[in-house]
Parts: sequence; structure tokens; C-alpha cells
Amino acid sequence: MNDWITLDWPAPENVRALVTTRAGGVSLAPYDSLNLGDHVGDDPAVVLRNREILGGESACEPLWLSQVHGTDIAIVGAAGQGVAADGSVSRLPGAACAVMTADCLPVLLCDRAGTVVAAAHAGWRGLCAGVIEAAVAAMGVPAGEVLAWLGPAIGPDAFEVGGEVREAFMAHDPAAALAFRARNGKWLCDIYRLARQRLSAQGVAGTWGGGLCTFTDAERFYSFRRDGVTGRMASLVWLAR
Repeated sequence: MNDWITLDWPAPENVRALVTTRAGGVSLAPYDSLNLGDHVGDDPAVVLRNREILGGESACEPLWLSQVHGTDIAIVGAAGQGVAADGSVSRLPGAACAVMTADCLPVLLCDRAGTVVAAAHAGWRGLCAGVIEAAVAAMGVPAGEVLAWLGPAIGPDAFEVGGEVREAFMAHDPAAALAFRARNGKWLCDIYRLARQRLSAQGVAGTWGGGLCTFTDAERFYSFRRDGVTGRMASLVWLAR
């Protein structure tokens, strides 16, 4: 039985979106059970079955990416499965944008008119490099018409980073300092706050979601930083058929 997360955002009626959790699939430990990542050591046939389960129960067709912590955005309908990119844009009903995560931040986007959707995989490297900005730009609509939702990610009390991460974000925007606090010679990073700063700077109309920590909720979420060898959740957004 699945335990999918539904989105609390004022999207148009024809926009569909969900985030999977660990539950509802056929993978064995340590990938149990709905692992959707085909690059983490799980049995490829089992991963394929999990993806079939997701596609069947959601009634959408995801474009699966080969994520590389960059800023390239694929166009659903033009790109093939497994394309190297960290985000996608779709204008095709039933064809879903999908990103996989296990601590990184998934960002789902739509426009107020319900004509285009997008998803971005925002680990700190991609977030710092501009993957959110690239996804918003690829949607081809005014940023003031775009709505954003932030999915489960490693929370601000668990995401410890070195000073170089803080400096990289501050080089882009000094206000990024507000998303970091010192602890034992390291820094705790609020990736949600950093994403909201980037979205606001783009003029995005509003941002919802945030606050679900993958690291602290082992029952519902995969976490690479917590477990090392683990599966991947998926965050999907698409236009209804």
C-alpha cells in the first residue's frame, strides 16, 4: 500500500502532483520497498516493477532522468528516458516531470493557467549553480505566474556542511548567510530557506511545502546521509489528460 504525499498548494485543477515514500513497492532491504532509483545497487528488474507500480497507480508516464547535480533541464516529449539532466519541463498531458531524491530537495513547479509544469532536483550543488532558475526559465512563462512546492529533504537541524558550501552560496547572494548557523566548527544548512530565496529572487508568485525531513524520518523516507546504501523517492508533477 502506498503512502504518497499530496501537495498543499493552490495549483490549477488540471495539475497533478505527488511525492512517493518508501512504502508500496517490492524492493528488499536496504531498498525497501518502493525504490525508484536504478543507480543505487538494487535489482534492475525490481526497480522496473516499482516504476510500473507508480505509473499504473498514478496514471502518468514519468520521464526518468540521470541526475548529475547540474542545471540542465530536459523537455518531456523531446528527451529520451535516462537523459542526463537535473530537471524537466512538460506541456504534454499525462507526461510527468520526475526527480529522484534521498536528502536533496525536490522542487515542483506549475503556472497559474495550468499550461506547463516542471521539476528540479536541487541538491546543494545544483541549487547553488542555478537549477531552480533554469527550471523556471525553461517553463517559458512569466515568473510571476509560477507556483512552487518544496518536497521532503534533509532538514536544517541535520544538514551539516563545511564552510565552503556557505561561502559558495554567499558569493551568489550575501543574504544566503541567513540559511546557515554554526555548530562544532561546521555549519547547519537550511536548504529550504536557500530555495525560497532563489525562487523569490526570480519573482515566483508563491512557494509552498517544506519542513519534511528525510534524515529524521526513517520510516517514511530514504536518506543517503543517514543510511549510505538506500533507495530513492520520486517527486512528480504533470498535467491531467
